[in-house]
Amino acid sequence: MLTSQYTKKNLKDPRFEIPDNQGRFGPYGGSFVPETLCYPLQELNEAYEAAKADPSFHTELNRLLKEFAGRPTELYHAERLSTKIGGAQIFLKREDLLHTGAHKINNALGQALLAKRMGKKRIIAETGAGQHGIATASVCARFGLECKIYMGAEDMRRQALNVFKMRLSGAKVHGVETGSKTLKEAINEAMRDWVTHVRTTHYILGSALGAHPYPLMVRDFHRIIGRETKKQFRDKMGQLPNELIACVGGGSNAIGFFFDFLDESDVKLTGVEAGGRSLKEGEHAARFEGGKLGILQGCKTWILQNSDGQINPTHSVSAGLDYAAIGPEHAFYRDKQRIDFGWASDEQALEAFKTLSAEEGILPALETSHGLAYAFEHAAQLDKDQIICVNLSGRGDKDAMEAARIMGVEGLPKMSFG
Repeated sequence: MLTSQYTKKNLKDPRFEIPDNQGRFGPYGGSFVPETLCYPLQELNEAYEAAKADPSFHTELNRLLKEFAGRPTELYHAERLSTKIGGAQIFLKREDLLHTGAHKINNALGQALLAKRMGKKRIIAETGAGQHGIATASVCARFGLECKIYMGAEDMRRQALNVFKMRLSGAKVHGVETGSKTLKEAINEAMRDWVTHVRTTHYILGSALGAHPYPLMVRDFHRIIGRETKKQFRDKMGQLPNELIACVGGGSNAIGFFFDFLDESDVKLTGVEAGGRSLKEGEHAARFEGGKLGILQGCKTWILQNSDGQINPTHSVSAGLDYAAIGPEHAFYRDKQRIDFGWASDEQALEAFKTLSAEEGILPALETSHGLAYAFEHAAQLDKDQIICVNLSGRGDKDAMEAARIMGVEGLPKMSFG
C-alpha cells in the first residue's frame, strides 16, 4: 500500500529530482495560469507536501484504498488469450476490479483527503469517459462533500450510463456545449469554476497534467499500481516482466504503472495513444504523431495544434483518450528514450475489446483496449518465454452500448441522461 516514500535516500534517486520546485520536468510542465489561480495552487502544493510528511495521512489513505477501493488488485495471467495470440505471455494488472471500475479512484481518494485537510467542502472535477467522474462522485458521497462534475455534451452522449451513476451518487453533472463538447472543454469549464470559488472549492483534476503540483500529485497517488505490480511479479514469478504497456490519454494510469519500473533498465515501458480513424489532422489524439510543443491548460507539453498555435480537433472512439495534450512527465521520459510510444486505431481498439471479452470473459474499457491492441500485435512477434504486462486500467461496462452502436448492432435501447 502507499507508504511514506520521501526519505533522503529516495530523494537522491534521479526519478525524484523531477519535477523541480517550479514543477518542471526538464522543458515540460510548469504552471502557466492566471494570477487568480497562483495562490490556490501554492496552497495545494503546501498542503500536499505537508500530507506527504504526515504518517497519519498515509495510514488513512491506505485504509481507504483497501476497504473502500478494494486494493490490492490482482495480477492475472491471461492464458487462453496468450495461446490465441501466440508469442509472449500476457499478464493483466486488474485495475478494472477497483470500486468504481477504474484506476481513477486512487487519485480521487488522495485528493479528497487533501481537500478535507484544507477545509474545502465543495469539489469539482472534469471527466471524459466518466471514470474519473464516478470516482470523484463516489468519494464525495463517502465524505459528505458537495460535488459538481463537468463533462462535454458529446461525452455525456457516449457515456450516458456513467452520467446516471454520477447523479445517483449525488453529484451535479454539468454538460459543456462549447467547442468539440469533449474533455478539453470540460477542463476549461472546471477551471473557470475554480477561479470563481477558490476559497471553498478544491478541483480534483483527474490526469497527470495541468499546472504544478497536479502532475506530481496525480503520479504519486497512482504509483501504487506499479509498486503492487513489481511485488506481485517477484512473489509469483520470481522475475519482472519484459515489458509494461498502458494506454495514454493525459497519462495517469500509465505514469502510475511505469514509475516504479523506471530504474529497471531491462523492463521496456510503452505508452499507447489513440490513433483514431487515421493519423490525418483532426482524426486522432496521438500527440507524438504530429504534435508540437506548446501550452495548454497550465502546462507546457506536446499538443496537437496548428501552425498558428490553435488547438486541433481530436478524435478517439474512447472518450478518455480524446484529448489534445499529454502529461509532461511522459514527454520528458520520451525525450530520455526511457518510455516508448505507439498508437492503436479505433478499429484495432474495438477488435481488442472483442477479443479479450471472448477469450477471457473480461470486458475492457475502450481506453484500455488501445493498450491491449498494441500488446496483441507486439506479443505475436516475441518468443513464448517473454512476458508482457498490460495495465487493465478500467472495465468496459460503460462502453458496451457505444461499442454495440459502432459495430452496427440493431435494436439497441435509447439511453440519455443529458
